[in-house]
Amino acid sequence: MKSLLSGLAILALSGIALPAARASATPAPQAYCAKVGNDDELRGAPHSLAPVIKQLFHISGAYAAQTTRYRCAGGKVMLCNEGANLPCGKANLSKHLPGATAWCKDNPTTGVIPMAATGHDTIYDWRCVTGVATPGAPVRKIDARGFFADYWRPLP
Repeated sequence: MKSLLSGLAILALSGIALPAARASATPAPQAYCAKVGNDDELRGAPHSLAPVIKQLFHISGAYAAQTTRYRCAGGKVMLCNEGANLPCGKANLSKHLPGATAWCKDNPTTGVIPMAATGHDTIYDWRCVTGVATPGAPVRKIDARGFFADYWRPLP
């Protein structure tokens, strides 16, 4: 126990912030976003927002807040509930994806490229056209800050 406390003291003196200390220093999302306006950094939603998160995303369970991120847009709190196929980060607008290129090289006649190769953050529908990875039409809308519009909801 003594060595654990010594280790924590060393971390504190070295300037390395512990996650709990950082979280307690973060202001409430509404106050923070009203102050900064726009902040694209994804932050964990506080547990106090769990009831609202459950209602906004039609989810239940104890992990609603743990799987939800927030960011600030126009002074408002925006929420996104992450999932395996629901990326909360900025959309990938690139028209050249290494994974898609590799897929078409290995599977030149397959047509559709799976998301396992393109990633879930691309906005395009990808296909192999004569063995070349080719982006099609956008399949998701992005907001003014570059995030998937369908995945983000404003805090009421």
